[in-house]
Amino acid sequence: MQRPMQNVNEGNATIADQPPVLVIAGPTASGKSHLAILVAEAFGGEIVNADSMQVYREMAILTARPSPADEARVPHHLFGVQSITEISSAGAWLRVAVPVIDDIRRRGRWPIVCGGTGLYLKVLREGIAPIPDIPAEVIALAQRLYEEEGAAAFHSRLAAVDAGAADRLPSADRQRLIRAYAIKQATGQTLDEWQAKQSAEPPLQDPFFTIVLTPPRDALYARIDQRFNAMVDAGALKEVSALDPKLDISLPALKALGLSEFRRHLDGQCELADAVAIAQKVTRNFAKRQVTWFRNQLTADIEIQGFGDQVGEDVYRRIAAAFPDRT
Repeated sequence: MQRPMQNVNEGNATIADQPPVLVIAGPTASGKSHLAILVAEAFGGEIVNADSMQVYREMAILTARPSPADEARVPHHLFGVQSITEISSAGAWLRVAVPVIDDIRRRGRWPIVCGGTGLYLKVLREGIAPIPDIPAEVIALAQRLYEEEGAAAFHSRLAAVDAGAADRLPSADRQRLIRAYAIKQATGQTLDEWQAKQSAEPPLQDPFFTIVLTPPRDALYARIDQRFNAMVDAGALKEVSALDPKLDISLPALKALGLSEFRRHLDGQCELADAVAIAQKVTRNFAKRQVTWFRNQLTADIEIQGFGDQVGEDVYRRIAAAFPDRT
């Protein structure tokens, strides 16, 4: 089948001409990036990253970021744009993603938002409370208090300043407890007070068209296992060993799948085979949670029960049928 091609004149698109925001979502290792490239080539699109780990420049292999050759095929945005020492968040991503998407659409191109971070896709559609960036020193103090006092005592400390957050969060939820406490200390307002300020208007008024990949579970798990083996062959251990061992373990980037297991191996705490096996299991569990989230939280215009690198022609036809005036 001949692939449809974008027929809007770039740089001269009116509001009515502008294409929708295409979203390609699915669990890790489902072939999202591959499908996004094929769709971008077919419809004149540009890919916008919605993976919370692929924003970090130092972990291209471990996060399965598109290769330089892939990025050369079509424009890619927001991949490898932050250092692992920077604290990323859904709000920070949204602030940079919206202008990028708007610019792509103004040029008559198709923005293709691709990733498996459900929260990023949620805030893109619904918005987020306008919580300002919290100074690193305030977060560091909250982390230190949590470690020194223990989970239960820190939970009580939070309850004294933000009872609502403390009621919702268990003592073991270290990251969110620390964030809630730091927000109150830095801004003087609680999470509930900030969330009450969230605009009723979504950040984008554009129509969305969502493709969700749902490959068979056993096949997906097999791919996850294969991919970790391929990461080792591609140099993932060297990538991890190059990271500063003194980095704060609470940094979001250090939650990348496989990172802690590979670090344990490099520190001599386990054999490589054991590290890979544990990382594979953790990633399979993560993929299972992703599938559940997409099923319950994201309405798909097209659900593909297969991998992104195996369904190109079917997707072309279905997108073209949905937007006959734009293809």
